[in-house]
Amino acid sequence: FWGAILMGIGQFLMFMSASMLKQVELSHWLMYSGLGFIIMGNGFFKPTITTLVGQLYAPGDQRIDTAYTIFYMGVNVGAFIAPLVCGYFGETGNPEDFKWGFLIAAGVIILTLFFFQTLKNKYLVSPTGEQLGIIPDSKRDKKTEQSLDVPKMSRSQQLRNIIRLASLAVVLCILFYHVFDGDIISVGIFTTCIVLPVMILLDGTLTKIERSRILVIYIIAFFVIFFWSAFEQAGMSLTLFANEQTDRDLFGWTMPASWFQSFNPLFVVLLAYIMPTVWTFLNKRNMEPASPTKQSIGLLLLSLGYLIICLGVRGVEPGMKVSMLWLISLYFIHTM
Repeated sequence: FWGAILMGIGQFLMFMSASMLKQVELSHWLMYSGLGFIIMGNGFFKPTITTLVGQLYAPGDQRIDTAYTIFYMGVNVGAFIAPLVCGYFGETGNPEDFKWGFLIAAGVIILTLFFFQTLKNKYLVSPTGEQLGIIPDSKRDKKTEQSLDVPKMSRSQQLRNIIRLASLAVVLCILFYHVFDGDIISVGIFTTCIVLPVMILLDGTLTKIERSRILVIYIIAFFVIFFWSAFEQAGMSLTLFANEQTDRDLFGWTMPASWFQSFNPLFVVLLAYIMPTVWTFLNKRNMEPASPTKQSIGLLLLSLGYLIICLGVRGVEPGMKVSMLWLISLYFIHTM
C-alpha cells in the first residue's frame, strides 16, 4: 500500500516538474524528488507483491506456479498498455504535453489503490481465511532471536565499526567529489552503494556461512548491475534512437517513439510459455544449465541485441533513418 502511495507521489512530482520547464532549477529538484519517491515506492512494492502471491496458497500447492504466471502476465499486460496510453497523450510534438503521461500514471495508481483497499479483504486472504502478510511482533522476534542464539556485538565492536564506516565514507566522498566534478548526487549515490554493503559485512551477528552467502550475492549483483544498466536503456538511449534514427512510418502513420516500450512486455507474454518449456525439456534430459550459466547467457543475448543495432546503423549516412525491424529485433533478443 505505502509503496504505491510513494510511487503515486513520485509520478505527481514528475508531472509538476514537467509543468515548470521554464523554472529550470525548481523543475530539476522536483524531478529528483519524484524519482526518489518512485525508487522508494518500488522498493516497498515489488518485493511485497510477489510475496503476497506466494501466500495465497498452502505450502506444496502445485497451483502456485500457475499463479505466478498469471501474476507475471498481469504485470506485463500493464507494461504493454502504459507506454501506449501515456505516449499517446504525452508525445504530441508539443513539449508541454509531456507532463500528461506522468499525471495519467499518478491517476491510475490512485484508481488501483482504491480497488486494492476495497477488495483486498475479500480476495487477498490465506487458504485459512487470514489476512496476508506477517504482522510485526516484537515478543515473537525476541523469542526467535533467543532460540537461534544470535551473537551480539559489544559496544567497543560497534564503535570500531562506526569509525571504520565513517572513515570509508569520508574517503569515498572526497574521491568521488573529484571524479564527478562536484556532483553531490553522484557522490552520494556511489558512496552509499559501497558503504552499505560493507556495513552489512561488518555486522558481528553474522555467521561465517551467512557472510559467505552474502558475498555470493554481491558477486551476482555486480553482474546484474551491468545487465540492468544496459537493459534499461530502453527508457533512455533506445527511445532516443527510436525518435531520431528509426523510420517509424507505417502506411502514412508515424508510430510514437514511446510505443516501442511496449515491445518488451509483448514479447514477455509471447515467450512466457515457450522459455519454461525449453528449460523443462532440457531438465528432463539433465541438460538444463545452472543459474549462473543462465545469467551468462542473458548477458550474451543482451550484448547480441546491441550488436544488431550496430549492424543496423553501419554505413548509414547522416540524416538517414533505419528500419524499425532493427530495434524490434533488439527488444526481442533482450526479452529472451
